[in-house]
Amino acid sequence: MNRIEPNILLAVSTGVALVLLVMTAALFGEPGNTPKYVISAVVCSVLFVALNGWMARVMKRPAPRAMIHADSPSTAVWAGLFPLLVIAAAVAPVFLPGHDYGLLIIVAAVWFGVTVDSAIRANRR
Repeated sequence: MNRIEPNILLAVSTGVALVLLVMTAALFGEPGNTPKYVISAVVCSVLFVALNGWMARVMKRPAPRAMIHADSPSTAVWAGLFPLLVIAAAVAPVFLPGHDYGLLIIVAAVWFGVTVDSAIRANRR
């Protein structure tokens, strides 16, 4: 393979944006919440990846597919919104300091889980 799989690149870029969000929330958010932010980000993303396929089978949904497909180039543009939105969320603690950003981190961790799950599914095919 002479190029990077786009779903893996999407997962990496969303992961870097999630790390940025955790860092800005820890620095500018309520003091003492850093362990909660880190644990929430890790646990939520891992649980999403672990349980997404199982939930799809239990709820009789079609099997989730990779987010970026070579036959449809517009999927890359839409998937690129994931890291962009997480980076935009990382700006919130800078301009609104002193709040608890746990829910924002959980939402971003689930979005990161979606991209990781997409990368795993793209590698399987």
